Amino acid sequence: MTKDEDRTFSLAGEIALVTGATRGIGYACATALGRAGASVALGCRNIAAGNALAEDLGKAGMIAIAVQMDMLSLDSIVDAVSRTELELGPLSVLVNNAGQSRPAAAMDVNAADYDSMFELNVKGAFFASQAAARLMAKRGRGAIINIASQAGLVALEGEPIYCMTKAAMIHMTQCLAVEWAKHHIRVNAVAPTFIRTESTKGWLEDEASLNALLARIPLRQIGEPENVADPVVFLASKAAALITGATLKIDGGWTAV
Repeated sequence: MTKDEDRTFSLAGEIALVTGATRGIGYACATALGRAGASVALGCRNIAAGNALAEDLGKAGMIAIAVQMDMLSLDSIVDAVSRTELELGPLSVLVNNAGQSRPAAAMDVNAADYDSMFELNVKGAFFASQAAARLMAKRGRGAIINIASQAGLVALEGEPIYCMTKAAMIHMTQCLAVEWAKHHIRVNAVAPTFIRTESTKGWLEDEASLNALLARIPLRQIGEPENVADPVVFLASKAAALITGATLKIDGGWTAV
């Protein structure tokens, strides 16, 4: 293979684990990584749903498995990473997608919702990264991509805790990128705007809410899961070899205004 041929977006030979991979952005990322040539582990709480989706990807010619992964359990996180390596091979790509939002005005947020969002969105992503990096470091290579949000860069009314968790994820991305650069582990993030998924369905089916969102986005369009998944493939690939500690905004220009 020539030097030019090696600098491609191909993920042939890579082993990827995607958390929260059974729907929306997570499943789109798993599919895009598989199409790019990676063998993919679908991290999921519902193993039956994960197995069904892995089978679908297999029928499409991809190598995919489902691994039980509860992002609120550190033991489950470590087990999922170990299972991925046992069944597919040395893990080289981790996509931290699992997350949640529980909208509430700041004066109405309760402690349980606050703790729940930080446990999943920040703590879970950190310890999944740690478990993956401990193995990647031994081999001197790896790529970790965190699914953050434009909410980590701007304030969204009624979403103060979600915004805080995504801001924490963006800064975590920088911290880990600097610390793990010596191991040639690249850590980056993407920050999407509103993406058409089940979790945003209520917003987008309300005409007034949809029009208000479109008016706020310079490109005047709502994102699709694939709009996030394709940049994730780029960040996982050799084409992004000199990119680490970056947060790629996928927001139609929202944060530029």
